[in-house]
Amino acid sequence: MGRRTRTAVSVIWALVPLISLGIATTLVFVFPAIRLRKAIHWLVVAGYLALTVTGFATANSPDSSAGRTVFAAAIVVLWLGGTAHAFAIRSRVFATRPPLAPGYEGAVRMATGRRELRTAARETARDPVMAWELRIGRPDLVRGFDDGGLVDVNHVPPYVLAQLPGMNAELVDRILRTRERCGGFTSVEELSALAELPPTLTETLGEYVIFLP
Repeated sequence: MGRRTRTAVSVIWALVPLISLGIATTLVFVFPAIRLRKAIHWLVVAGYLALTVTGFATANSPDSSAGRTVFAAAIVVLWLGGTAHAFAIRSRVFATRPPLAPGYEGAVRMATGRRELRTAARETARDPVMAWELRIGRPDLVRGFDDGGLVDVNHVPPYVLAQLPGMNAELVDRILRTRERCGGFTSVEELSALAELPPTLTETLGEYVIFLP
């Protein structure tokens, strides 16, 4: 939507309470509640809805009665107050949202797909023989199976460990020395504890590592 078109649409939207004599004010404010996704706007919708119900309920009240006064007040708020309110928030409701970076959606789909591959490969790796045949977690070996980037900490060479998130030369050396001493690991928690890795790495590594016998 072009800038001029957006401006014209926003003005027409803000004029609806005035043109409808307040009858459509509640519906007008459903749009910002949905678009801006804030609870306060749904409270506003509820308030205008209550005024609309009150207006209809007191519409046939006798002249000079309290009900007639309530009716008049409700109409004024819905009609003039709703119009002023709509114009006050018009710029926020119709603000242009920043565009997503080029390729963003494709990158997200790719990352999601690789996560699904890792999940499927983990299930397959429950069978150690199958895991060995498919070389799950072994990007250092020639293979025809995409496991989404899993790394078998118990068997990969140092340069593969170095490619894991948060790794540096010191941490890789610590893992290798601990692996040699203990004969391998059984979980990311055990890896973190025995190799004394930073606690903040545990969850991140858990996304990518497996521990095959």
